[in-house]
Amino acid sequence: MSEVPSGAMRFNSDSQKLEYWDGAQWLQVSTFSPNLNGGARGVFAGGYGGGVSVNVIQYINISSTGNAQDFGDLSSATAANGGSGSGSNTRGLFHGGGGKINIDYITISSTGNAQDFGNSTRTGGIYDGDYSAALSNGTRGIGAGGWTSLSGFPAYNVIEYVTISSTGNAVDFGDLTVGRLRAPGCASPTRGLFFAGQNDGPGSTKYKSIDFISIATLGNAQNFGDLTTQKVTGSSCSNSIRGLYFGGSSGPSPSPLTNSIEYVTIATLGNSTDFGDLTSARNSQTSLSSSTRGVSNGGFAPSGNNTIDYINIATQGNAVDFGDLLNNSSAVAWCCSNAHGGL
Repeated sequence: MSEVPSGAMRFNSDSQKLEYWDGAQWLQVSTFSPNLNGGARGVFAGGYGGGVSVNVIQYINISSTGNAQDFGDLSSATAANGGSGSGSNTRGLFHGGGGKINIDYITISSTGNAQDFGNSTRTGGIYDGDYSAALSNGTRGIGAGGWTSLSGFPAYNVIEYVTISSTGNAVDFGDLTVGRLRAPGCASPTRGLFFAGQNDGPGSTKYKSIDFISIATLGNAQNFGDLTTQKVTGSSCSNSIRGLYFGGSSGPSPSPLTNSIEYVTIATLGNSTDFGDLTSARNSQTSLSSSTRGVSNGGFAPSGNNTIDYINIATQGNAVDFGDLLNNSSAVAWCCSNAHGGL
């Protein structure tokens, strides 16, 4: 019998259940259907469109296909230097970006303008919080990394958290294994992952390592494994089992754009595996998910584009066109959903 790779999935014809291999045993895939008040919705916010910063918030219904629709506006237009998003099945949070320290929030099932949630632990210098990462379970929103305003713009190694159902300022959680920016995050209900990234400005050291944390506790991140190569400015999302990394710039400088999609099994430790390809090579996009689909949008390809791609997370294969954003948003700053893998 050939060795079964960790994360492999099968349909058990006896139990009529979907199962996955954790490296030692077959485990049943649990499903959860929260009240999503209108379905699985993905929200994209801010970024850079048509050469200017935009404050537009737009949304899609993840289970269908089609173009994004207008949701409302952020509290202010933000620069292309993206922040990151987290959320529960009711609220979406937009962390950092454009040198701002406040956190915005929305009610995902409705439409309307974002409201102030509280402030980051960062100091609020001109670049503080740019290219940070975020992830969440149903209770906590976690922010990590990003640029600092110190000489040479080294990356933060700070991890912070908020309680999504309330409002208030972020609190210290622990530290990443290294300072990271352009290192996106995703989560299961128990574990959060931060992928690759770099330690400071252009031309700096790039990483392929993956960090993980236990979301419900406090403490420093630990090493999970590696991507196939060094990558920055990609995006990530997950269901409760698999974490995916889309696109980005690969290797040392000069860094070509890539169309690759990689995945890991969140409950285990180990290196990523090839999943398939995006419809085009790109970086600086964002990604979000439901329990079944991963959606990646926008980015440089190599100029700004409005493409939205999607994949079925439980299988492997290439992305398919979903629809278009409202504008050619070359660096959407934030995204979140009410049905992602952390819920």
